[in-house]
Amino acid sequence: MEEVYEKALKLHKEYNGKIEIGLKKDFNEDELKLVYTPGVAQPCKEIVNDKKNIYKYTMKSNTIAVITDGSAVLGLGDIGPEAALPVMEGKCALFKKFGDVNAFPICLNAHEVDEIVNIIKKISVGLGGINLE
Repeated sequence: MEEVYEKALKLHKEYNGKIEIGLKKDFNEDELKLVYTPGVAQPCKEIVNDKKNIYKYTMKSNTIAVITDGSAVLGLGDIGPEAALPVMEGKCALFKKFGDVNAFPICLNAHEVDEIVNIIKKISVGLGGINLE
């Protein structure tokens, strides 16, 4: 088992974690005018006209957050939000690998249920779902 742990540490260190944020395509100069200004104004207007269009024109339809306060992590228990990050990254990797769902970890330095719920409500605009650890 010791060999597994050593290999895990090496892999995590080599890649500084397991996930990254990337572009869906390598946008050329003309396309950058479409994905940012001035072209980006049109999808914004479509969303203003109908908020459901957020699913059509943004990442929301295929993006979730994997959220924890670090108090109940796998079989590790209350290890805190910092130490929980490798596990949350791993869950995000599983969502991408097996479901092609974009996921990113959010480790909260908060432990009160009402505070956590409030934070999640406030960040949920850009998310299609929440996986709460």
